[in-house]
Amino acid sequence: MAELSTRKRNAEPKSDFGLQEERKYPMPDKSHARNAKARASQQRKQGNLPATEKERIDRKADRVLDRE
Repeated sequence: MAELSTRKRNAEPKSDFGLQEERKYPMPDKSHARNAKARASQQRKQGNLPATEKERIDRKADRVLDRE
């Protein structure tokens, strides 16, 4: 996965995040999108992420994976 420094992450537009209002689950490229889906699944299984938020992350990741 490509390195995403704090500076680069802060420069990313909100539209590049799975949870835009919280700026969580960045997805500037395919590798980050795959990672976001995996992390969201982990958090969902642990009970730390509501199903609706996981679905939003998955939809965003699927769009990123399809566009490149």
